[in-house]
Amino acid sequence: MCRNNMSARLPAITPAAWKATAAVIFLHGLGDTGYQKFTYQIYLPACPACYAFTLNMNMAVPSWSDIIGLSPDSQEDEPGIKQAVENIKAFIDQEVKNGIPSIRIILGGFSQGGALSLYTALTTQQKLTGVTAFRCWFLLRASFPQGPISGANRDISIFQCHRDCDPLVPLVFGSLTVEKLKTLEMMDVKQFIDKLVPPID
Repeated sequence: MCRNNMSARLPAITPAAWKATAAVIFLHGLGDTGYQKFTYQIYLPACPACYAFTLNMNMAVPSWSDIIGLSPDSQEDEPGIKQAVENIKAFIDQEVKNGIPSIRIILGGFSQGGALSLYTALTTQQKLTGVTAFRCWFLLRASFPQGPISGANRDISIFQCHRDCDPLVPLVFGSLTVEKLKTLEMMDVKQFIDKLVPPID
């Protein structure tokens, strides 16, 4: 559905086999949907609408917000990003209403969904158990408050990873994200892992 369509795209939800006591909310990337086939249970919200995506000659594609440029210093769609954050907070609120405490919710995503998950986790007052951010970037990096995180998730566990040869989201975006997280006094355990975990051949 396009942005001007009033009907929202529904999330893909696989209910737990028993009473759910925890939830994973995983956000898709640009042009994708939440309707994927998995062998495990997961909650996959769909972005509520399609955007006239600037980099796609203004053709509408499923997107959490507009993406205006592909360089680290490109202009960002701040109103669209902030609205997407509110949508994700509403997903979290719905799980809390369903009886799952927010501290038992992991927020995660891939590409644009990973970027949104990370930003939401660091700005929401909903205490989450963790966030996964795959192949993504730090949204609104230049305007994000400096210094240590002071909100509910200042001690949140973050699993952020990025391929070193990614043709769509270059590694520089992952590296800039790591550097930004360090300025927020988030602990980087990469050196610890590199030292103690043997490489996989």
